Amino acid sequence: MRNTFALLSILIILFLTAGCNIASDTGNSESKGIPVIFDTDANNELDDQHALAYLLLNEETFDVLGITVNATRSGGEIDEHMKEANRVVDLVGWKGKVSVIKGANGDFSEIRKQLDQKVFDGSEAVDFIIEEAMKKRKELLVLLPVGKLTNVALALEKKPAIAKRIRIVWLGANYPDPGEYNLENDTASMNYILNCDVPFEMVTVRYGLPSGTAAVKVARREIYTRMPGLGPKVDEAVIGRHEGSFNCFGDYSVDLFRHIEHLEDGCFRSLFDLAAVTIVKDPSWAEAVEVPCPIYIDNAWVDQPQNVRKIVIWENFNKDAILDDFYKTLEKSQGPVQ
Repeated sequence: MRNTFALLSILIILFLTAGCNIASDTGNSESKGIPVIFDTDANNELDDQHALAYLLLNEETFDVLGITVNATRSGGEIDEHMKEANRVVDLVGWKGKVSVIKGANGDFSEIRKQLDQKVFDGSEAVDFIIEEAMKKRKELLVLLPVGKLTNVALALEKKPAIAKRIRIVWLGANYPDPGEYNLENDTASMNYILNCDVPFEMVTVRYGLPSGTAAVKVARREIYTRMPGLGPKVDEAVIGRHEGSFNCFGDYSVDLFRHIEHLEDGCFRSLFDLAAVTIVKDPSWAEAVEVPCPIYIDNAWVDQPQNVRKIVIWENFNKDAILDDFYKTLEKSQGPVQ
């Protein structure tokens, strides 16, 4: 009888212990990391790809909910940007773990007139952003657009309530100077967001200046030396944008740099978009300045010093820390995909 009672006690303890473990796992699943949607014109150049690989391989920091895609004037139509985003997803071993969602081919001004329709240009991405933003979370959903702001602006227009549930960290603009590729691809979407009461952070580009993400640049020869073989090894080879067959992102990075046409003196190329991801991971790698929200009119920034709405400007990026963490992230992820 004693043996039976002892055995029953052990079984009860094991059951309760298992229950505790289940509860603990459930708690962890509710706080996987910073909830992020990455919004990209992936086929435009080559910095999107490096930013996306870094984001996905930082699983301990980010909970990547999805990748929404848009098309800017370089890189072809939306389907080409979809293909490139999927290549990176596959190369870092995330195939089947995260969805790449088609977004806007056109711009905000023309698409916003169609928002009362069930299906419109970019509706898949817009509806996905809204759905994720409206879910209950302890922290704001981070939207990380590194191209034009069309998908994000359309989501805000369609569902204004998401404004209090998101934090937009946008790679774009040369503020306070005019111009910049992402800005020029859909200025109306940027101005719309600037006029919304939504947390907005501008990760500056500032071509040719040391204070913007343009300064986070890498020499092609450094990529040729550091990147070969880096990242998880996938069994199924991925066909690259310029043909070729690849089993890890590092080798694909080398190929992207081999085919790039526009390099700065000394064969340098800025990894603008990478910097936008890194400062969400570690804000100490740049300086944040809060300013009254400006507006962009006739190809120039107009400051509004009396504006009670504030936005954050990111500048003075720690290039060495950013690139060091990028390489370390890929090095740590080496090996066969489990």
